[in-house]
Amino acid sequence: MSAAAVERPHRDRPHGDRPLIAEANRLMDRLPGYRVEIIGGQILVSPPPDGPHAEALTGLMVPFLSAGLHGSGSRVLQGIGLWLPTGVEDYAIPDLSLVDADYQDHCIENNCYDPVCFRMVVEVTSSNHRADLRTKVAAYAEAKIPVYVVVDRRHQRLHVLQDPAGDTYENHRVHAPGETVTLPDSIGAEVALDVAEILEAGRAKH
Repeated sequence: MSAAAVERPHRDRPHGDRPLIAEANRLMDRLPGYRVEIIGGQILVSPPPDGPHAEALTGLMVPFLSAGLHGSGSRVLQGIGLWLPTGVEDYAIPDLSLVDADYQDHCIENNCYDPVCFRMVVEVTSSNHRADLRTKVAAYAEAKIPVYVVVDRRHQRLHVLQDPAGDTYENHRVHAPGETVTLPDSIGAEVALDVAEILEAGRAKH
């Protein structure tokens, strides 16, 4: 894919020599179900997602599976680590990733994989919507992830970002309910997303 391989740290380096990763792992042990990431040298902690978040994520997976993207050439995976070039210990854990089938050959450190094998990442917002729409835009762009999709449950919009350049994406389109979004061919198959259907699945009913 278009992402460039990042420098690999020493696999045998103990986490004691990686203070942020060591602290992040301690937090994960103390907070089961929370997502702990390091972006820009800062630890980000997100609470466990609610049920509608999970429903939106499951609904998103269906068109990718139907298009045959979870097969011999690529895999559709939830919650795998993405090693980032933004800092010596930086990594993110996207809600959903489309990766090359040989992604396991690209493990770098701390169960995180080289961005070179990622075709697309997806985030479904919770209380962390600002991180998904700002912090992670820059991080994923710098990692040269070709396509970044954000399901913005707060504002009921779906964002599709393409063409990473520096710390941003040159193409950022925002879609509203009623639209059908066809994702770029670079992901490996034709996939269309029904914006209303995805957003409705993620809507919390009070």
